[in-house]
Amino acid sequence: MISFDNLRSFAIILSVINILNYGNVHAQESRAGTSGDSTTYRQMLNQYCVTCHNQQLKTANLLLDQANLDDVAEDGEIWEKVIRKLRTRAMPPSGMPRPDQSLTDNFVTFLEDSLDRAAQQSPDPGNPVVSRLNRTEFENAVRDLLGVEMDVSNLLPHDDSGYGFDTVGEALSVSPLLAESYMSTARKISTRAIGDMDVQPLTIDYEVSRQFVQDTRMSEELPFGTRGGAAVKHHFPVDGEYVIKIQLQRNNDNYIRGLGEPHQIDIRLDDGLLSSFSVGGEHQGRSGPLYAFINKDYLGDPEQEAYEFSADDHLQIRFSAKAGTSKIGVAFVDQYFKTEGKKRPRQAFQELYSFKGGKPAVDKIFISGPYNPAGLGNTPSREKIFQCYPMDASEESECARQILESLATQAYRRPIQDDDIETLSKFYQIGYQEAGFEEGIRTGIQGILVNPNFLFRIEKQPENPESGVPYYVSDLDLASRLSFFLWSSLPDKELLDLAIEGKLGSPGILASQVKRMLRDRKSTELARNFTEQWLGLRKLETVTPDPRVFPGFDENLRDALQQEMSLFAESIAMEDRSLLDFLNADYTFINERLAQHYGIPDIVGSGFRKVRLTDDSRKGLLGKGSILTVTSYANRTSPTLRGKWVLDNILGTPPPPPPPNVPTLEEDNTENGRTLTMRERMEKHRANPICATCHKRMDPLGFAIDNFNAIGEWRENENNTPIDPSGALPDGTEFQGPAELTNILMSEPEQFLQTIIEKLMMYALGRGLGYQDMPVIRKIIQNTEKDNYQWSAVIMEIVNSMPFQMRRSSNDDI
Repeated sequence: MISFDNLRSFAIILSVINILNYGNVHAQESRAGTSGDSTTYRQMLNQYCVTCHNQQLKTANLLLDQANLDDVAEDGEIWEKVIRKLRTRAMPPSGMPRPDQSLTDNFVTFLEDSLDRAAQQSPDPGNPVVSRLNRTEFENAVRDLLGVEMDVSNLLPHDDSGYGFDTVGEALSVSPLLAESYMSTARKISTRAIGDMDVQPLTIDYEVSRQFVQDTRMSEELPFGTRGGAAVKHHFPVDGEYVIKIQLQRNNDNYIRGLGEPHQIDIRLDDGLLSSFSVGGEHQGRSGPLYAFINKDYLGDPEQEAYEFSADDHLQIRFSAKAGTSKIGVAFVDQYFKTEGKKRPRQAFQELYSFKGGKPAVDKIFISGPYNPAGLGNTPSREKIFQCYPMDASEESECARQILESLATQAYRRPIQDDDIETLSKFYQIGYQEAGFEEGIRTGIQGILVNPNFLFRIEKQPENPESGVPYYVSDLDLASRLSFFLWSSLPDKELLDLAIEGKLGSPGILASQVKRMLRDRKSTELARNFTEQWLGLRKLETVTPDPRVFPGFDENLRDALQQEMSLFAESIAMEDRSLLDFLNADYTFINERLAQHYGIPDIVGSGFRKVRLTDDSRKGLLGKGSILTVTSYANRTSPTLRGKWVLDNILGTPPPPPPPNVPTLEEDNTENGRTLTMRERMEKHRANPICATCHKRMDPLGFAIDNFNAIGEWRENENNTPIDPSGALPDGTEFQGPAELTNILMSEPEQFLQTIIEKLMMYALGRGLGYQDMPVIRKIIQNTEKDNYQWSAVIMEIVNSMPFQMRRSSNDDI
């Protein structure tokens, strides 16, 4: 039995022999052209790579001693791994001899050309599984089908994701709980769409998180000159009367905060003022201390105490509202609006739990009703649904058929067949017999929303296909692929009509439809959903920085960080910018709160605006506070998490999972009475050979952005020691800080482009990618170079690609 130590010794001996032979191959390197020959490249592999990657050592389970260079496609999976390693200069490892770079580049070109030719001769578009709609797609489809906007996040279970995306069919399983949720959700949606005159009054409350500091305008939906409060969308089920009541924030002892001076609070319905109230400023006796913990035995006069417990009782109004979804705005008039440019001290939200002074803030908005229902109104959903309306009973059946056939055609993304009508007629009859025509339409809609043809994206194969042979998907399936990719929703009428007529697949028509859809505001769904998942930003909703270390982190900042990235991604899509702008854009979107966080002067107000960045460290993704926050721990930065994030999302070379029983970073961060920096702690950690292999790839990338703390603020020192942001890539290229790292990534952008386009392809296709997909990725990069990799050019190439327009037949689908 050969021991591990013996194998390591054997590898070292081979390395020495190969180094002695270095000159023999080096003399041939200059003679190897772009096309090259397999003999030259086999000698190069034997000298620099096979030492470790052979049948005996099996390093990284990559065996190059037997891999076929005469027929590269035969071992395509192996050679695609080699291409990726060589493109990122991750191999040979640092400190080991490397071939001349020109020879390496020629070898990579030889492999890519060979694999691309083979792929063109034998295309393999893959065979995506049947996929159900995820929650976002379901919600958008209901909006576009019925004109109903309903948040289904609390109605349907959370979606799993595969390869980082919730569009991947393999991850979107169906459980009994999900099936039950679909049934109950369909009933709620259909009832809201039609309306219900028998609805009973109920109260819905909207809570404003206490971790929001309500000292500025809280939303773009609220007027200038206001502060605090909230703007909410509320659905009024019928025309009728409703009641809005405002509850103000209390401290831990139930005192209403901020009653020392009078404050005006306004209630708005859409853009109209419903009512204004004054609260605070009344003095009915002596008040207790501002902080309850100062003297718990000391209380104010009874009348003043009663007032401070109930001063918001009068903050309610009864009003009439039309059926449908409207915006309710509640906010205080900002008494200091005219002097907004002056910096005012912010009060950390932790202090508010015991403080009863300062300014009042909204805790909850209660909306009750309806009272005295007056009708179902002419809501957008009823306008969409009732394309006809029977004048008498004799017209009901034909009108119902017309309505349900039209809705089902859009919902199922294809022409309706007789068995579809038969099924929907049964749903209609159930409701009709119970309560007449409108109830029949409601139950028919409920049947549509639980039908597999709506909930699942089922693609039809040609008749009698030969298993394993690729074929073009139908125009109807192409329309669905296109709409769910660009809009996360159903095809609209124009797109679906072209598909039904069999015209969509025509190159000119398809291109014009892609351009039209990208101009539509619904395409921001692609930018937002893709970017959030690609970059792991959905974690931002749940991260909780330690308030003892970062007392300034509040919901205002979390909201601002999310908004910055949403607007940034949207700008790249809607302004049709280059994908490279993700890496090095010299602009961002900020408001006053985020500007203070970033140290950018002269930004006033809660509204977001586009600003030019003068600090190179803030440019592109590496300077975004949202990314820096989700790649940190609650109380400190993590060079490892940040380095792993760069490897995975920027370079597309994720490290392997950590080995079992890997030791964690020691919690003791002191040495000889001195607090260690993160770099010093990580150096101790990497002294363990088990940890060193992966950390030497990840940590230098993370150290480059370690000047940003765990919530994205810039800092020069850590524990009174200057931060060292230096690092080096595996090939020895050195960098200092985020700006230099970004410049290096931009100097050879192909790896980033490959990564982001791979991610976009996974999002679009709803499946993971394999080695057989890499020729398509390279083709997209090559074809979009002339357009500087513009967003629309890349999207168009994805839509025109073989995997997007084709699929491989399978006996399982027949």
